[in-house]
Amino acid sequence: MFVAALAGGLIARKLRQPLILGYVLGGIFIGPFTPGPSITDVHALELLAELGVILLMYSIGIEFSIRDLLRVRWVALIGGPLGIIVSILLTLAIRNLLGWSIPQAITIGAVISVASTMVLSRLLIDRGELHSQHGRVMIAITLVEDLAVVILTVLLPNLSSIAAGEFFQVMQGVGKSLLLLVPVAFAAAKLVPALMNRVARTQSDELYLLVALALGFATAAIAQAVGLSLALGAFLAGVVVSESEHSHQTLAQLLPFRDAFVALFFVTMGALIDPRGLVSNPLLVGTMILLVVVGKFVVWTLVVRLFRYSIWTAMLVGVGLTQIGEFSFILVQVARSAGIVGADIYNATLAVSLVTILLNAFLIRTVPGLFAKKRLAAVAPALDVELAAPAVMLCGFGRVGSVVGASLDAFDVPYSVIEMNPDLVAELRRRGTPAIFGDASNRAILNEAHVREVSLAVVTSPHRDRTVLIVEGIRASNPGCKIIARAAHRADEEAIRSAGADDVIQPESEAAATLVRRALDYLEVPQDRTSAYLDSVRSAISTVLETTSATHVPAIRDLEVRAPQLEGVSLNDARIRDQFGVTVLAIEHDSKTEFNPAAASRIRVGDKLRVIGLRQQIDSLREMLDPRSHESD
Repeated sequence: MFVAALAGGLIARKLRQPLILGYVLGGIFIGPFTPGPSITDVHALELLAELGVILLMYSIGIEFSIRDLLRVRWVALIGGPLGIIVSILLTLAIRNLLGWSIPQAITIGAVISVASTMVLSRLLIDRGELHSQHGRVMIAITLVEDLAVVILTVLLPNLSSIAAGEFFQVMQGVGKSLLLLVPVAFAAAKLVPALMNRVARTQSDELYLLVALALGFATAAIAQAVGLSLALGAFLAGVVVSESEHSHQTLAQLLPFRDAFVALFFVTMGALIDPRGLVSNPLLVGTMILLVVVGKFVVWTLVVRLFRYSIWTAMLVGVGLTQIGEFSFILVQVARSAGIVGADIYNATLAVSLVTILLNAFLIRTVPGLFAKKRLAAVAPALDVELAAPAVMLCGFGRVGSVVGASLDAFDVPYSVIEMNPDLVAELRRRGTPAIFGDASNRAILNEAHVREVSLAVVTSPHRDRTVLIVEGIRASNPGCKIIARAAHRADEEAIRSAGADDVIQPESEAAATLVRRALDYLEVPQDRTSAYLDSVRSAISTVLETTSATHVPAIRDLEVRAPQLEGVSLNDARIRDQFGVTVLAIEHDSKTEFNPAAASRIRVGDKLRVIGLRQQIDSLREMLDPRSHESD
C-alpha cells in the first residue's frame, strides 16, 4: 500500500496534480478489481484508513480555533442541514424520470449530499487555503454533514415505516450523544493545557508525542462510543488542543504520522472502487455525477449566498463541495443492507466517488480562476495588458500589501502585483501599476509575472501554508531573489524560512519592539545603547508571543540575585533561558547596566536582572534567584 501510494504520488506530482489523486489511482491499481498485484483483504486494512481519518481531523482541529468556528457557525449549523435537505428534494424532483422509488430517491439524495471532509481538507491544505474564509466555511459545513450522517444511518433503514415519534427518538438520541460530549470537552479544556505544559517541561519528544496521540485517539473513541463519528471526535480534540500554547509543537509532531496514514486512507479508498462500475450503468452513473457536480454547486452556492457571503466566497464553497467520499459509502451500504437499494446503486456510488474526486481536484484548481477572470474582464475589459517586470513583486495587495505599495510609490520604486481580487487588479491597472490576476502559489502565475527577473519579492499572505507555497515557488524560479514574507504567528516563522524566505516579519513582535523603541526615543536614551537592547527585546517578545491567549501576556520584571550559589556564574551556565524560558535583557551591577548581556556575562549576588517572559515563568525564576522569597511565601 505504501509503494502504491508512493508511485501514485510521484506520478501526480509529475503531472502537477493533487497527491490524493495519485493515492486513489494507486489504490485502484492494487485493488482486487484490476489485473496485476493486488491486496487480498481490503476490509482488514480499513482500520489503517480510520487512523488516517482521526489524525487528519485531529490536526485540522489544532489548526482551527474556537474563534474560527464561531465566525461561520450560522452557515454551518443552519446552512449545512438546509443544503442536505435541498439535495434530497432535488433527487425526489427527478425520481420519475429514472424510475426511482421514494426511498431510493431519498437514499441517493442523502448519498450525494455529504462531501468528504478528508478529500476537501487535503485539497485545501495543498493549496494553502485551509484558513481562508471559504476554507473555514467548507470545513464547518462538512463537519455538520458528518454529524448528519449519524442521523441518516438511523433513518435510512426505516424510510418506509418511520413515524414522527420514532424520528423524535432518533433526534433525542443524537442530542443526548452531543450532551455527553459536553462534560468531556469541559474537562479537556481545563486539563489539557496544564497536561501539555507539564509534559513539555519533561523535554521528552517521545512522551510528548504519545500524549498528543492519546488525546486524539481517546476523544475519537469517546465520540464513537456515544454514537457520533470518529472524525467529529478527533476534530473536537484538536480544537481543545489548539487553545494550548503548545498547539504548534503538537501539530509539528503529528504531521509525519498524519500524512502517512492519510495516504493509506486514499489508497484503501481506491482499492474499494471497481472501475467496471463506470460502464455497467452509464445512465445512473452519469445522472449521479450531474447531481453531485452541477446540482451541489448550485445548491451550496445559493445556500452560502443566503447567509450574506459574497458571491465569490459562495461559488468557491460550491465548487469545493462537488464530490462525495467515505461517508457516502457508509450511507449506501446501510441502505443496501436494508434492501432499499441494490448492487447497481451501490457500485454506481463507488464509481461516482472516484469520478467526482478527480473532477473536484480539477475544478478547485481551475474554476475559481476562470470565474474571476471573467469578472475582471467585465470590470476592465481594455486593461488586460502585457505585464512588465519591475524590480519588486508584491504577492498580495490587501491591507498590508497596499501599504507596502504606497511606500514604494512614495519613493518612485516600480513594482508589480499578483492578486486574487479581480477588482483590485482592475484598479491597479487603471493607475498604471502592472498587475496580474492569479494565485501566487501557482508556478505558472509566477512565471507569467516574470518572477525570474525580479530582485525582491514581498509576500503578504497571513496564511502559513499559502505563504510557504509562494516562497518555495519564487525560490525555485529565482534563487537570487530576496524574499520578505509575513508570518501570522511566531511558530510559522521556521517553516517560512525553511521554504526560502530571507526575512520573516511577525506583526506582534515587531509592534511590541517598535513601542519599546519609540518609548526610549522619547526618553532620549542614546541610540548606541538601545539598538542591541531592541534586538534582544524583539527576539524575546517573538518567543513569548507564540500564544494569543489573554492569560499568557509577556511581562518585563527586575529580579535581584540573592542565591549564594549563583555568585560568579555565567548566564550560559545558569541556563536561565533553557530552564525557565525567560530572556535576560540587562544586568545592573554597581549602578552600571549591561544591556543585551552576552552568554559569558557573569552574575553576582546583589545584581539586578531585567528579564522578559511569561508571568509564571518569571515567578519560577524568582524562586531560584531568591530562595528566601519562596520561604516567606
